[in-house]
Amino acid sequence: MTARTRDEKMTVKEVIADLKVAPSTFYRWRQLGKGPRSIKLPNGDVRIRRSEYERWLAEREDAA
Repeated sequence: MTARTRDEKMTVKEVIADLKVAPSTFYRWRQLGKGPRSIKLPNGDVRIRRSEYERWLAEREDAA
């Protein structure tokens, strides 16, 4: 399976760095259901599929 066929998972750190927002902002959006859909791993870590993140960003562009 190549990187192109797998949907890369982003960390919260990668997402907030790209958006230039505080971690608390990201987690508040997530709690309110306004952030990108995410995956909570058994150890409590959160991952976001890159395709979901890009879809979510595109929706924000349309709403702006």
